Amino acid sequence: MSPAPIRALVTGAAGQIGYSIVIRIADGTVFGKDQPVELVLLDIPQCVASLEGVVLELQDCALPTLVGVEAVTNEKDAFQNIDYAFLVGAMPRREGMERKDLLAANVKIFKSQGKALAEFSKPTTKVIVVGNPANTNAFICAKYAAGKIPASNFSAMTRLDHNRALAQVALKTGTTIGDVKNVIIWGNHSGTQFPDVKHATINKGSNTVDAYTAINDTNWIQSGFISTVQKRGAVIIEKRKLSSAMSAAKAACDHIHDWHFGTKPGEWVSMAIPSDGSYGIPKGLIFSFPVTIDGATKEWKIVKDLPLDDFAKEKIQITTKELEEERDDALKACDEANI
Repeated sequence: MSPAPIRALVTGAAGQIGYSIVIRIADGTVFGKDQPVELVLLDIPQCVASLEGVVLELQDCALPTLVGVEAVTNEKDAFQNIDYAFLVGAMPRREGMERKDLLAANVKIFKSQGKALAEFSKPTTKVIVVGNPANTNAFICAKYAAGKIPASNFSAMTRLDHNRALAQVALKTGTTIGDVKNVIIWGNHSGTQFPDVKHATINKGSNTVDAYTAINDTNWIQSGFISTVQKRGAVIIEKRKLSSAMSAAKAACDHIHDWHFGTKPGEWVSMAIPSDGSYGIPKGLIFSFPVTIDGATKEWKIVKDLPLDDFAKEKIQITTKELEEERDDALKACDEANI
């Protein structure tokens, strides 16, 4: 017998990232080739024609794993009995736009969606927030879904930054992505994030060496590498005049795939999840940590007690401060938003 279908919601499904996500969910990349899925596609009423076009394309893909598609323009229908939510829809960051410009508009969206999750979704629903500012939007969404869905079921995507870090290290060392393990993204999905390779390892032939030894360029590790990962999104906007879509969609699917199936033994991934106080991060702040995931329980655990040098502590303090300020601004905006 086939397993029961997984019901997955993608918001902003007619947009660039959503369009790239839905095919990966539908074709079995995220939940497995033997797992039936039902897709729920949400977008604003102005995008209904584009949304209908996405449905037609999914039908034309003739995918055996896709057993149902719904296109909707209201939260009640969208959030009904879902198992996973990819919250992509948000006002996008344009060239020259500050993150604070996104906050006031997007906090209203995620306050409303948090309430919809509480009212219509399962208490087991797992949520990834992709729309920026992702960490703070996830914090707000979790706050307004509290009482129905535990905070631990909410996450924000720093997997794109994690993947960017893997790629840069592989390029620098002349290895492949599969040779690089256990990079970390600490903090916010923003220009203050701290990409960290202090605990990473690299396979060089038959040997496994630490990243600092393999790279042999401390100045690059603590300067050029960090800057490249932090600013990658802005560079792509400058080049394409559009924000990252293909890579963001792939990262969101990586994030949920690992949440669903678990991480490999001895390896971790970066996820922005509610802090439990580890590494001195204020409890409840949605902060990117290295995590391992149990595939049986689908529960993540923060990798504890990694030693941090003064350089790392300073970088983590900077991104923590930004997240605290964003959180406070978002809470103020929520109070002002009559939703």
